[in-house]
Amino acid sequence: MDQSVVSERCTVVRRRHPQRLIAGVGVALVGAFALVAWLLLRTHAGAAGTTSDAAAPPLVTVVVPKLGAIESSVSLTGLINARNDVPIGNEGDAARVTEVLVEAGAHVQKGQVLAQLNAVSARSLVNSAEAALDEARAGSALAEAEWARARHGRDLFSKEENEQRRTAAISAQAKVEAAEAQVADARSRLAHTIISAPAAGIVLTRTAEVGQIAVPGTTVLFHLARDGEIEMRGQVAEVDMPRLAVGQKASVRLDGVARIFTGTVWQVGAVIDPATRQGTVRISLPAGDPDLRPGAFARADIAVGSTVGATLPQTAVLNDDRGTYVLVVGNDNKVERRAVRIAGARSEGLLVSAGLTGTERVVAIAGAFLRPGELVSTVLAKAAS
Repeated sequence: MDQSVVSERCTVVRRRHPQRLIAGVGVALVGAFALVAWLLLRTHAGAAGTTSDAAAPPLVTVVVPKLGAIESSVSLTGLINARNDVPIGNEGDAARVTEVLVEAGAHVQKGQVLAQLNAVSARSLVNSAEAALDEARAGSALAEAEWARARHGRDLFSKEENEQRRTAAISAQAKVEAAEAQVADARSRLAHTIISAPAAGIVLTRTAEVGQIAVPGTTVLFHLARDGEIEMRGQVAEVDMPRLAVGQKASVRLDGVARIFTGTVWQVGAVIDPATRQGTVRISLPAGDPDLRPGAFARADIAVGSTVGATLPQTAVLNDDRGTYVLVVGNDNKVERRAVRIAGARSEGLLVSAGLTGTERVVAIAGAFLRPGELVSTVLAKAAS
């Protein structure tokens, strides 16, 4: 082959390689631009979606209260107590318990023997006092006879001797009276060795044990519920105290007892505790019911009459330094603040006596996270009644 022809072919091949390289680079650049454009469009679309979500108003649950006559009540908690808790102890000399005749929960009558103390010493004192009394009476009888003879035979005795016999008779009679007082005291001490019930009732507790030393004034042997009367004592907020009165009916519930006990307010406290701002209320309950045990925790609702108002969930009512209020969603779906007055609490919520007309949409939950004027969307919950 001619050398010139070969040289030309090589030159043509060398010229074609740069053209192919330039074409490949161009294709790569176009692909890169397309990828960047796709990523930018995707990012822009995501940002637009986020903005749209953020612009959506929050969804809140609302209730529409209904105004009407509602039975108003005052709720309270407290403990079951004996209306008259009578502590019983030893009123005589310190002595050992020799016998216990009743147990806690027993129904006793007035004067019934509850326990017996050691009476040996007291009985000995009675015998000694009675013997001294007999001796004093004998001496008094002799002195009185001598004085009687002196009165009838005035001419036989001197005036001085008559006066001595009269004085001796008077002194002997005084000794008789002193001996009688000692006998009465000894018999009283003997009687105090018998621990008896001062009134009819129910034995609440028994701490007396055989062999125990009963010291007067310090040792309580029994606690007695006089006449078996039981009551509930509870604390009521200061704002509710003016609504309570003697004679109002109360429904009392105990933990673990299904039935409801009906009681009557028999005492409303005359003072308010300055520390707790609460007053005491005492509710009488049926006597002798075995389920009403002193010390049990109880809840009560005292009926105080009817009032016009509406009931709202507790979560719907808010408080701040400006007072009590609720948040209402207006016709333009914007939140508004509305001041209200609370008339009491019930198991299903708070009783609102002023501030609502009964047609409002009241924010039921999480109102503290909203601001007046904020746009919201609503979902209706079950209306309060």
